[in-house]
Amino acid sequence: MFTTARSLSIAALLCCANFATPALAGSVNITFLLTNDIYNLENDSGRGGFARLNAVIKAERAKGGNVVYAHGGDLISPSLLSGLDQGKHTIVLTNIAPPDIFTPGNHEYDFGEEVFRERMSEARFPVFAANLRDKSGQPLPGIKDTEIRDIGGLKVGFVGLTEDDSPAISSPGSNLVFSPTGATAVARAKDLKAQGADLIVAVIHAERDVDLKLYDSGLFDLVLSGHDHDLSLLYNGRTVLAESMTEANYVTAIDVKADVSEKDGKRRVTWWPDFRVIDTLDVTPDPETQAKIDGYKKELDADLNVVIGTSTEPLDSRKALVRTQETAIGNLIADALRAQTQSDIAIINGGGIRGNKQYPAEVRLTRRDVLTELPFGNRAVKLAVTGDMIRAALENGVSDVANAAGRFPQVSGLTFTADLAKPPGQRVSVVMIAGKPLDPAAKYTLATNDYMAGGGDGYTALEAGTALLGARDGKLMANEVMAWITAQKTVAPRVEGRIDLKM
Repeated sequence: MFTTARSLSIAALLCCANFATPALAGSVNITFLLTNDIYNLENDSGRGGFARLNAVIKAERAKGGNVVYAHGGDLISPSLLSGLDQGKHTIVLTNIAPPDIFTPGNHEYDFGEEVFRERMSEARFPVFAANLRDKSGQPLPGIKDTEIRDIGGLKVGFVGLTEDDSPAISSPGSNLVFSPTGATAVARAKDLKAQGADLIVAVIHAERDVDLKLYDSGLFDLVLSGHDHDLSLLYNGRTVLAESMTEANYVTAIDVKADVSEKDGKRRVTWWPDFRVIDTLDVTPDPETQAKIDGYKKELDADLNVVIGTSTEPLDSRKALVRTQETAIGNLIADALRAQTQSDIAIINGGGIRGNKQYPAEVRLTRRDVLTELPFGNRAVKLAVTGDMIRAALENGVSDVANAAGRFPQVSGLTFTADLAKPPGQRVSVVMIAGKPLDPAAKYTLATNDYMAGGGDGYTALEAGTALLGARDGKLMANEVMAWITAQKTVAPRVEGRIDLKM
């Protein structure tokens, strides 16, 4: 086992892979390539990005033979440019070296159903999501459930499954219905087996516990996953489970050799995998893709490199911090949102802060910095809420700190204490607003984003709030932060004891 910790033109190109003409008998070799969770044009680290990913795919296909390139989802969001073009560029870049099977991740729904459908219609690759339907129960046009492909005489069954928790962690709207990922996967695997599939491959965007249930079920030969952002490879002699970290820093290659034979009218298939983890640090970017990226960057630079203010204090937006504790950058964003909406308090989800970087003291902040940190295109909203609703929101915010869940609250205009040793839902004790204890029955004004106001990240308590400034009329959250920093000229956010966590 190798594992490292987390750190409608569609159907037209089902033959993206170089599949050999069926010829039964002997051995069949197939290389499965996996990527997942790629958001940014390129990375400062020298690894990853679309140009290096496409270079790997082109090189593997150039070798000849049977190649199946699977993408485990999370493509059109979030990123700096996605906040401006709603992920259109990611489809353009992926179409240069298109996957043979793609399953949507939860971030494919970040801009709503209409944009999701539009992006998928632009894809020159097959999209699979067996557990996705509209509210009438019908599959979405151009999106498949399963398929059996004859690869060199081997019947390979594919099923794609999207993240069933997307309504809670993204914004798919009420018309898209997600059935349970695990149960759907099991049912479709049995269907594929009954149809004569020799190998069954699930391409899935799901939490690790769902992956492991499929891995342990004995119904799948390969489970190719996304969502957990780690580089993971498991093999128990029966099933492979793989995930390729994030940002195409690594691409997992699984070289399968299958022996196919028939005796007394019975078909027998045995297979064995070999594994290659391709570190893209050593990969020369694909020139065609890089040219596209350079064009996108040039268009962006003039508008985004404008300095809007200075922070006298250092800022740290690393994922491990903004999802587990009070941070200076969380305070800055929450303060800006509260001030711009003239609200009593503000609560934002730490998972919405996405830069994952550090800024030194006296840093000159640009529009690019703000959009890097707030790429989702969320709108600022103002709600009238009760004290009870605030407490329930805070309880939700600290309910899964151990797993660094994105719901962790960054706040302004209030302080609170939470005992993480207590059960979720019973952790928040002292809550102070404007120097006074929280009154459960009193009314307060709350600034947040439209995602949370709609119950996203588990903030269902806020759905009962009265909208004083709704998503239709609210400005982009990132623009509100830019405007506030511009007006202040100099900001000095610090960690100041707004959140007191006891273990």
